[in-house]
Amino acid sequence: MQQLEVLTHQARALANGTLPSSEAELEVARQMQICNACRYCEGFCAVFPAMTRRLEFGKADVHYLANLCHSCGACLHACQYAPPHEFALNVPQAMAQLRGQTYAEYAWPFAFGALYRRNGLTLALALAAGLALFLLLALLVKGSLLNPPLPGGFYAVFPHNFLVSLFAPVFLFATLALGLGLRKFWSDVSPARSSEGSTAKSVVREAVLEAASDVLLLKYLDGGHGEGCNNEDDRWTLWRKRFHHATFYGFVLCFAATGVATLYHYLLDWHAPYALSSLPVVLGTAGGVGLLIGPTGLLWLNLLRHPLHGDPAQKPMDRAFIALLFLCSSTGLALLMWRDAPAMTLLLALHLGVVMALFLTLPYGKFAHGFYRSAALLKAALERRMPSNLRLGGD
Repeated sequence: MQQLEVLTHQARALANGTLPSSEAELEVARQMQICNACRYCEGFCAVFPAMTRRLEFGKADVHYLANLCHSCGACLHACQYAPPHEFALNVPQAMAQLRGQTYAEYAWPFAFGALYRRNGLTLALALAAGLALFLLLALLVKGSLLNPPLPGGFYAVFPHNFLVSLFAPVFLFATLALGLGLRKFWSDVSPARSSEGSTAKSVVREAVLEAASDVLLLKYLDGGHGEGCNNEDDRWTLWRKRFHHATFYGFVLCFAATGVATLYHYLLDWHAPYALSSLPVVLGTAGGVGLLIGPTGLLWLNLLRHPLHGDPAQKPMDRAFIALLFLCSSTGLALLMWRDAPAMTLLLALHLGVVMALFLTLPYGKFAHGFYRSAALLKAALERRMPSNLRLGGD
């Protein structure tokens, strides 16, 4: 009778979607069961302390743990059960494969989740080239691709309102799609609650600050010992963390440059072009340099990456995102350098095409991982402040 009750419970949970069902989910659950019995890697990152708070790993649990993993590779090279052992534990690869499924499953609209599997380098470059060609054709209809220096700057080529009407809907859709997907993910992984059923504001505040620090400092790219990740072999390196920092803060600075320019235009009635010493240009230049260094380094590391690290099937998506970031920065810096040259109109069309392609693919590409990982880090920070029903772990 007891076995029948267990089977009934499992069938009901499977029907409700709370038990792992896909191959990737089942593999992560299998590996976490073994890791939970060993716990050698408990101090490596946030995944293993979170693992010790569980005895079973349902669908929400494996999705949460997969997005908490930073694929630093430390546990793979330390594991006594890694291939060629019969247990064949490869936590970084299993987590990466499930993360790819997570992005597709939580995509909004749901039907667009298939874009994660098709979002490769060829598609990204073709989209950027197609959009740039569209803008070039618009210039040809208007007049010429080459113009003498224009006192009105970029808006003398494409009016400000035209660019706003072109980019605002794309940006708003990308924000909406990412926001709705993230809300569903957060709802499914069920934020930690105290035994009284609520979480004190002070606890939430502390958890938010800790998670924000972990995100901004990329704490878990240290490998658990402060000496960095594994990349092409079992040697530690901090270069993955450094290149991620350059990419992340380069993007933030470029976004800040756009935000400041928008405030200048609408609030202060200061219109482009801005001087080289102005805040938008300084922020954009610094960000552009970061987005040259970071993506170049990340691509280099990606090409050298150990075959057992990560999910090989996601490499086209990874490289597409890296390429678009690099092209955004390189075309933007070239546009700044030659903004008074006759070729400025060509460079402007190319830059706008790349930027548009980047934002069109943001909700369905590698960019999404930052949002889901941040949510997982927040949940981990909340859990650490909640009493454990197991009291078996060391966190």
